[in-house]
Amino acid sequence: MNGITGPDLIRAASAIGAGLALIAGIGPGIGEGYAAGKAVEAIGRQPESSGAVTKTLLIGCAMAETTGIYGLFIGLALLFFNPLL
Repeated sequence: MNGITGPDLIRAASAIGAGLALIAGIGPGIGEGYAAGKAVEAIGRQPESSGAVTKTLLIGCAMAETTGIYGLFIGLALLFFNPLL
């Protein structure tokens, strides 16, 4: 059987894994957009609570964004930190 072996197989698997890891950026994007929309609704209903809502929104978005950053780091690590290549 003449399949892909050795370093070529590792390169292919690393590229596929990096692409799958970068899909992790979709979740935080959707979540942050949903949270921002709900924050705008809350401020529209009670404008006097805008400070607390904004502070909570920013902390929540920062926490959600970390998952996207982790996915980006894993994708880059799979592409560039491979010792066999």
